[in-house]
Amino acid sequence: MIPYCADNFASIERMAISLVDVKRVAHLARLEIDPAEAEQACERLRGIFGLIEAMQAVPTDGVEPMAHAQEMALRLRADQVTEADGRELFQAIAPQVEDGLYLVPKVIE
Repeated sequence: MIPYCADNFASIERMAISLVDVKRVAHLARLEIDPAEAEQACERLRGIFGLIEAMQAVPTDGVEPMAHAQEMALRLRADQVTEADGRELFQAIAPQVEDGLYLVPKVIE
């Protein structure tokens, strides 16, 4: 895995995100952010958007989608009942049962 570093994508045209955008998003998220944090967040977001733009520039025509990063098959078990049906036992100890259904008190009026 290649560690993320905003400097690796300095030559890529950055998506336009401004300090005003960062402050607006912080306000909408109900976050208090000081100007230094806002500037740092803005630079990091520009780096992330640059990475996204770099990945979108890669030609992917003819590449088959993958379900997993490695070729592997799931180990499946047989679809068989492994436990006995305890419905009668559980309903026998339930506080209230009617027609095979559990009755519960009304919570919302």
